[in-house]
Amino acid sequence: MKNQWKWLLRLGTLLLVMIILYVFMQLRPFWAPILKVVITVSIPFFISIFITYLLHPFVEHTHNRGLPRPFAILIIYLLFFGGIGLVGYKGIPVIIDQLWELSDNFPRLAKTYSDWIKQIHISTSSWPDGIHDRVDKTFAEFEEMLSNLLVKVINGLKGILNSIFILIVIPFIVFYLLKDYDQVKKTVWYVTPRKWRKPGMAFLNDVDKSLGSYIRGQLTVCLVIGLLATISLWLTGMKYPLVLGVIIAITNIIPYFGPIIGAFPAVIIAATMSVKMVFIVILIIFGLQFVEGNILSPLIVGKSLHIHPVLIILALIIGGEIAGVIGLILAVPIFAVLKVTITHISNHFIKH
Repeated sequence: MKNQWKWLLRLGTLLLVMIILYVFMQLRPFWAPILKVVITVSIPFFISIFITYLLHPFVEHTHNRGLPRPFAILIIYLLFFGGIGLVGYKGIPVIIDQLWELSDNFPRLAKTYSDWIKQIHISTSSWPDGIHDRVDKTFAEFEEMLSNLLVKVINGLKGILNSIFILIVIPFIVFYLLKDYDQVKKTVWYVTPRKWRKPGMAFLNDVDKSLGSYIRGQLTVCLVIGLLATISLWLTGMKYPLVLGVIIAITNIIPYFGPIIGAFPAVIIAATMSVKMVFIVILIIFGLQFVEGNILSPLIVGKSLHIHPVLIILALIIGGEIAGVIGLILAVPIFAVLKVTITHISNHFIKH
């Protein structure tokens, strides 16, 4: 009898939750505008927290070498935001010019891409129907993904321009977070329930060990690879070297598949110039991947994640299916956090 009442109670609770969710979704026109404002206001704080998380180890390292903490903060702060400001001031006009030139030549690029697709279609026509159809479907999906990506990039740039005044506050928030880092930690410690403090600190420490060095190292590697790509393409006479360098740097965040995605636009543009340029671009891409795989990544990133490559590939496939390119970029960090979470939950149940 007691078991029956327990099941009835659980079913009643589930039904109540579903009813609440239904009513909540029906009231979406009322709370959606408020949520949008909250998200817009929260974005600078989340970005500031992320930047603070990236810069804090460098501040501590500089401070531990004998420099007073305020000066250490000021030096790292100025180097980071000063570098971003200088790159933006010098690079954005060049990128805009190259994007305008690229848009003027887009019909020619589209024709080159179309010829490639036709050639691939003819070459695979003798293959079994299932495989041939799958190849055509894959390229159609890629075209759709590329089109959606361009729309998202344009909308994102518009959003950044519209939110420029909100984003201006980020450097100020970062400065005060770095300055009062210890006070912020103490505040979080005291507002956290007592029984969650030690497990929470252990969880955050493990996440930081697993993820912190990976993120910092991966961003550094991408920056170096993007710089080397831009210089290499510029020296060889390739068109739009800065735009392509930025694309290669961003896509390089994605393990394994990123270099292929980043190389694709460069190869298409090179095909409109000459066959020789195509081989030069491919050689540059392979050279960059050799430098990254054998020098930069082992030296800067190392094996900080301790995740098997097969699991990383699985995470990338799932991330790509769920959220496209953004999913590919966020897949590995999210998987690393989930791994630590599952480990801590398992340990908690073993102890109890």
